[in-house]
Amino acid sequence: MTPEQSITPTVPDQPTEYPLMPLRDVVIFPMMVMPLFVGRKFSIKAIEEAMKRDRLIFLSLQKDKDIEEPSEEDIHTTGVIAHILRVVPIEENRVKILVQGVSRGVIREFKLNEDYLSAVVEPIKEEDIPEDKLTIEEKALIKSVKELLDKAVSLGKQIIPDMLLLMKDVEDPGKLADLVASILDMKSSKAQEILETFDAKERLRKVHKFLLDEVGLLEVKQEISSHAREQMEKEQREYFLRQQLKAIQEELGEGDERKAEIEEYLKKLKKLKLSNENKKEVEKQIRRLEKLHPDSAEAGVLRTWIEWVLELPWNKRTKDNYDLDRAREVLNRDHYDLDKVKDRIIEYLAVRKLTEGKENSAQILAFMGPPGVGKTSLGKSIAEALGRKFVRIALGGIRDEAEIRGHRRTYVGAMPGRIIQAIKQAGTKNPVIMLDEIDKIALSFQGDPAAALLEVLDPEQNKSFTDLYIGLPFDLSEVIFICTGNRVDTIPTPLRDRMEMLQLSGYSEEEKLFIAKKHLLPKLIPLHGLKEEEVEFEDEAILEIIRGYTREAGVRNLQRQLSSVLRKLAVKKLKGEGKTFKVKVEDIKGFLGVPKQRPEREKEPLVGIATGLAWTEVGGEIMYIEGTKMKGKGSLILTGSLGDVMKESAQAALSYIRSKAEDYGIDPDIFPNVDIHIHVPEGAVPKDGPSAGVAIATALLSLLTDTPTRMDVAMTGEITLRGRVLPVGGLKEKILAAKRSEIYEVILPEKNKEEVMEDLPDYVREKMRLHFVNHLDQAFEIALSKRVQR
Repeated sequence: MTPEQSITPTVPDQPTEYPLMPLRDVVIFPMMVMPLFVGRKFSIKAIEEAMKRDRLIFLSLQKDKDIEEPSEEDIHTTGVIAHILRVVPIEENRVKILVQGVSRGVIREFKLNEDYLSAVVEPIKEEDIPEDKLTIEEKALIKSVKELLDKAVSLGKQIIPDMLLLMKDVEDPGKLADLVASILDMKSSKAQEILETFDAKERLRKVHKFLLDEVGLLEVKQEISSHAREQMEKEQREYFLRQQLKAIQEELGEGDERKAEIEEYLKKLKKLKLSNENKKEVEKQIRRLEKLHPDSAEAGVLRTWIEWVLELPWNKRTKDNYDLDRAREVLNRDHYDLDKVKDRIIEYLAVRKLTEGKENSAQILAFMGPPGVGKTSLGKSIAEALGRKFVRIALGGIRDEAEIRGHRRTYVGAMPGRIIQAIKQAGTKNPVIMLDEIDKIALSFQGDPAAALLEVLDPEQNKSFTDLYIGLPFDLSEVIFICTGNRVDTIPTPLRDRMEMLQLSGYSEEEKLFIAKKHLLPKLIPLHGLKEEEVEFEDEAILEIIRGYTREAGVRNLQRQLSSVLRKLAVKKLKGEGKTFKVKVEDIKGFLGVPKQRPEREKEPLVGIATGLAWTEVGGEIMYIEGTKMKGKGSLILTGSLGDVMKESAQAALSYIRSKAEDYGIDPDIFPNVDIHIHVPEGAVPKDGPSAGVAIATALLSLLTDTPTRMDVAMTGEITLRGRVLPVGGLKEKILAAKRSEIYEVILPEKNKEEVMEDLPDYVREKMRLHFVNHLDQAFEIALSKRVQR
């Protein structure tokens, strides 16, 4: 559809088929120009059909506007043939069109097409009546209508000046009736009645009656307005009387309460160490409040603003405790492992100690990783170690920048943004503020909250952060901001540049066991009314819960399952079924039911399948790559909700194998005669990224050489057309995913060797057999169950 205007086409005299668009509650008249908002699919399709033809469309009123898909019986037969002047898409599945009525028409045949309505329409032609042929009655009607139009305008009816001039110049009764009908305020059923009146004189008579009624209403409205003005003058008089009464009350000592309130505000203001400009502004608003009537709406808004300003901790701060040994002790008490993250936090605190009282441009820390690995609790530990207040702001789903910057106080229900609210909640100007789930901020027509955060997180700018509600600059430079999230790639680049990303990986089984024994159970047992000496969990029982009932990178679900077991022990204790309880591995099924997360994997080598490894927001996962071939024309079919990058990896893998077909004992002539289908199961889950390249190439070579792939080997790595294996990310999570699935042999890129050896705990590395490769041939040697011809 094109939005440009065009010359109005001629309407044929004989019945012609036009696309039909039913209208819900508006009637279009000939010569009338009107914008319409269209959202129904069959109506949009009718517009498209009209644009393909001659831009003419038949518009007719529905008898019941609430019917979503009207049939022939639901549409008036009389309507108007209209010319589409302009089409503008306004949002998904909605368009705005500008139409001009051309001629009345009557439906002679209704047609229901596949996805739009159409009708064979007979146009109703009306001959212009020369002025000298008009009857005395017609001339009188025309004159009366024009006089009523002047009166309506004088009473306040809004009519476009050009439209009014046009109506004044028209002497044809039919055209004048249609033009005036188009500007009348009347129900659609009445407008339809006028449209269906084909006799020009009768139509003008009806329009004259409706216009007369509307002028009468305008006269009554003017009387009401006049009465309202008198009422307003009365209220102003009452205001002056109240002011006099106020003076009398003050003479009698009855205004002391009001005076005390103002004095209290001024007293609080004096205690605040505000800049002279800020202090003058607040005092000005307090004096303004003093002059307002206490019960007025404006006084209520102003009072709320003053209380917010006076309650903010403009100069109240907690004293920092930069004892690094104590900070290390708190971090070790609350979190297991995470040595790199802890070291970075200690470095961060050391720098803040050395730069205390100087220009501070400390980096904003951002903890990124799967759910349940301790990101939020790390922020609490930093606050505890420093002796600062801790406030958490949940940013997930925020789509309005006013949530960050606040609303202007002129709006009803206005309030400060979340940053100022957090400062007030903390009661100090130097708290630790955690911006939780910063990767889940949404963008909408109400603004971009991420852009509003740029000022908050920039140490160069946040010294004078101005909330729109407060309207006074507040110094945020002493606040420690800590961000958390699951994904780095969804955070806007300018925001990401202001933060230092600290990656928190998932936990291994051994780490989860230690965390459960040393952190979770000591916290959970008292919460369930039990004592630590009354409950004992065997290590194998905890491992059974980890393996059979949780599938996560963190320990949140593990905590939930341990709580479930403890609740059942609490019931047993109340029933008198024991005083102490030892939870063994064989008891777990009775407590938690059938295991839900047993890893399922193929045991025997299979042709055309390889085990890949994927990184997700919630940790690592194993991912099977399946391939099959069939007679065809050399096509590569890719299914399983694969993204563009993953599809390109599959193309690269196939191209490499085709280029080396003879080396691998594959007949090159089979490629034009077979279709190859690559599928990644769990098709409802979108998948993307280059790291499946090695697995896809292995599955393809296995398929084309009928060589089984070892299913006890998992692999990851990006590939090139020359068969080189390039480094990828998320390796710790991927290796732990393989271990969870009882796969203890993994093929990895050689260039990731140093990273893996440094990040992977010794007790995990000892159980795993890791192969680092530079080329696909090395991976094929390991992954395929027998040597492929070279």
